[in-house]
Amino acid sequence: MKQFEARVAWQRGGQPFLGGRYSRAHAWRFDGGLEVPASSSPLSVPLPMSDASALDPEEALVAAASSCHMLFFLSLAAGRGFTIDSYVDEALGFLDKDGEGRIAMTRIELRPAIVFAGERPAQDELDALHHEAHARCYIANSLRTEVIVVETR
Repeated sequence: MKQFEARVAWQRGGQPFLGGRYSRAHAWRFDGGLEVPASSSPLSVPLPMSDASALDPEEALVAAASSCHMLFFLSLAAGRGFTIDSYVDEALGFLDKDGEGRIAMTRIELRPAIVFAGERPAQDELDALHHEAHARCYIANSLRTEVIVVETR
């Protein structure tokens, strides 16, 4: 079994707490030393109690699903002899009520624009690469939400 760690830290800093008017800004720290400013989304907690410039958990979830899919896709494409010059995904996550009436990330849409050097795979082969990348992506396999790929060119 592999283990992955993240340190999430928040401090009240003397601000009022019980009235709910406290900052949701906090920090994520990872094993390599990277520290990322984080906050609730301003769509969930209005400014100034959230920090629009910080990463929010919803964005992080969408980015994790996109990154995982991309990394498997790149590996599979290389293994099949296709060279990729760039892969840019403008991924979208949709927060809505799920089938049980709870707010959830109900859909993640991956929208990669992929530039190949030389031969581009036929559409059916490209679809197969995305399908296999999706099947191997343990982030997508961990989610209850639908994760789809909508390739852009």
